[in-house]
Amino acid sequence: MLPVSLSSGRGLRPAMSLLCLVLALSVAGADAQADLVRGPYLQLGTDEAMTVRWRTDMPADSRVAWGLSPESLNEALDDATVTTEHELRITGLEPSTVYYYAVGSTTETLAGGDEGHYFRTAPVPGSETPFRAWILGDSGAGGAAAVRDAYDAFTGARHTDLWLMLGDNAYPNGSDLAYQIAVFDMFPEMLRTSALWSTRGNHEDFEADYYGMFTFPTAGEAGGVPSGSEAYYSFDFANVHFVCLDTEATSLDPGSPMLTWLVGDLAASTSPWTIAFFHHPPYSRGTHNSDNPIDSGGRMVAVRENVLPILEAHGVDLVFSGHSHSYERSFLLDGHYGTSDTLDPSMIIDGGDGREDGTGAYGKTAGPHRGAVYCVAGSSGGAGGGPLDHPAMFTSLNVMGSVVLDVAVDRIDVTFVDSTGGVSDYYTLFTDPGVVETVGADLDCIPSTGTLPFSTTMSVTLSNAYEGTARTVAASLDAGLASGQQITSWRAGFTNVPAAGEFSTSWVQALPALATLVGESSFSLRAEDVTAAPFNQPPYPPAGDTDTASCTVTGVHP
Repeated sequence: MLPVSLSSGRGLRPAMSLLCLVLALSVAGADAQADLVRGPYLQLGTDEAMTVRWRTDMPADSRVAWGLSPESLNEALDDATVTTEHELRITGLEPSTVYYYAVGSTTETLAGGDEGHYFRTAPVPGSETPFRAWILGDSGAGGAAAVRDAYDAFTGARHTDLWLMLGDNAYPNGSDLAYQIAVFDMFPEMLRTSALWSTRGNHEDFEADYYGMFTFPTAGEAGGVPSGSEAYYSFDFANVHFVCLDTEATSLDPGSPMLTWLVGDLAASTSPWTIAFFHHPPYSRGTHNSDNPIDSGGRMVAVRENVLPILEAHGVDLVFSGHSHSYERSFLLDGHYGTSDTLDPSMIIDGGDGREDGTGAYGKTAGPHRGAVYCVAGSSGGAGGGPLDHPAMFTSLNVMGSVVLDVAVDRIDVTFVDSTGGVSDYYTLFTDPGVVETVGADLDCIPSTGTLPFSTTMSVTLSNAYEGTARTVAASLDAGLASGQQITSWRAGFTNVPAAGEFSTSWVQALPALATLVGESSFSLRAEDVTAAPFNQPPYPPAGDTDTASCTVTGVHP
């Protein structure tokens, strides 16, 4: 025990003062309660689980309670670890179900238990449940409040099922403090009701802060192939496979771990739609120039040359990036891996506007190299201008805003909502994922006799069973002559084969002077849907249908 002594009229001696201070602090500590200073916010949402995180100003244990109504939070999960960074994963949930929740400690509730703290679990992977996603790029640049409010007015009462951030989320350097201001204080309602998925940008300088505040899948917890890294990962949401790449700090070299993982992940996916997102755009002429090999350390060039061939070979549909503080949206493209001056018309699969009330939605069928739309959406915090004249782009705007995805069974509607609440761009991708080849072929030939060389007439009827849009169909003829000679002699493309209709044509087949033609010969027609690939450039897609016609073709040598 400490010694106690009194002084005459001059207060406590030092020993007594120390004792009183210790006792006072002990009493205060016993009565103190932690306060919430960040969150709660949602991470790693799946059809059966959700991670809930929050921060307190002083250490405490953790509890999350949840249930089907704010008044009935009948389930709870505790963690006895005393910490200021709280993270609990709720499992065993039902798909597409709304749950209400509250967070705090085992002795008090800090937030929740009301209508404003809830989440909806994801649909079962592969299901055709419609959903809405919100996409922000470079929102940390300072003007995100107007973009946030414009989206809130646009979406109204419709729930946002998930949201993506494309990097540079918190200027100037992505520190913990910068994130508190630009993300956690800017989007508190969205953070507590919808799971956020993010990629790292060049202004996320503090790696430990960035990965310390987020929880991303490393072991395939949300679908996809395990990546072993939170820097790059994938997840499935309903009928979409999302792929997040790190173009800031991870190697983009061919054969690097991330690109090797990407090949395996995309090959394993069975989702009818694939959407990729990362920070550095392959095409931009905004505040950054994707043609310039020095700009951004050449990472935009590396994305274009090394990442895009992998994505397109596995049928990617949409690619979103930020970095340039502009909105730039491409045509339906495939195979453009060089600078802007190398863009060839054959690389533009569909040069229309992609709008159902314009030149028509972008039609997609499953398979490699069927075209993708590339979008630079880096104006969620500010618009910085630039030439905005990349030839791959259908539209380029110096306008602040964000992107909204509405996904349904066989379509994705994409809307750019500007900071005033107006719709500055919109387009649709449409597909029937279950039908890869939808054309048929019927061949007829006219029996002929003549002195070699001579020609015979063939006729073909091409049918299109793809409802809703005309197609481009390629037909090729193989001539199997009676003498055993084989001639691949003709290939042509027919545009605008009508929807659910037929298209007939005929051509003259030349037979060579050295051929030996006696008796019946066979001619085989091969037809395929090549709407999203040049008809005269390999690799050719599988034949949709073949037909063989035989007729008597007799050739007489002069």
